[in-house]
Amino acid sequence: MTTTPAVSFDEAFRRQLHELFVWRRDVRRFRRDPLPDGTMERLIEIACLSPSVGLSQPWRFVVVENVARRQAVIDDFKGCNAAALHSYSGERAARYAALKLAGLEEAPVHLAVFAESESETGYGLGRATMPETIEYSVAAAICSMWLAARAEGIGLGWVSILNPTRIRTILDVPESWKFIGYLCIGYPEEVSDRPELERTNWEFRRAPAEFTIRR
Repeated sequence: MTTTPAVSFDEAFRRQLHELFVWRRDVRRFRRDPLPDGTMERLIEIACLSPSVGLSQPWRFVVVENVARRQAVIDDFKGCNAAALHSYSGERAARYAALKLAGLEEAPVHLAVFAESESETGYGLGRATMPETIEYSVAAAICSMWLAARAEGIGLGWVSILNPTRIRTILDVPESWKFIGYLCIGYPEEVSDRPELERTNWEFRRAPAEFTIRR
């Protein structure tokens, strides 16, 4: 059996990797410039390098190019966003209404990501007690794509204010595909090392110690 020599990463690389994590943002404000040919194919290829439970590779990607389908997704977002606004009141409602929560109309690329819940790839390994690991695997793939995009100066925004059933219908995908995320992808209008929700005083990043316990 031949083995591939191990690759080592020096301190300079680790510092740059940390900066990549710091500067990765959920982008909502995009320029309309198209991405170069082959960009999405390359980003999807990187996403597919992610780990998956039992090597099930359950991710399914739908590049949404049809104008009518894209508009239907935008309309669904507007309806869901209006409903979400009604769940707030007072100052919090005013703050919510002022937020820009998606770049669906500006981003040159729409990418829907699903998990194939009935995939036989991997023969069910690791899923008997935690079948939701299929979905976790797809989320990990999205995160890999997110970082790879940022490294190329490309922004990615994850739109969660959507109705999963309607999105599956709009995109005409199999019933066994579970909707995980709808991604807006393109060049950002601006870059920042702080989340937009923090800059607009919606919420603030907390210290890791607040979320860590020891047993």
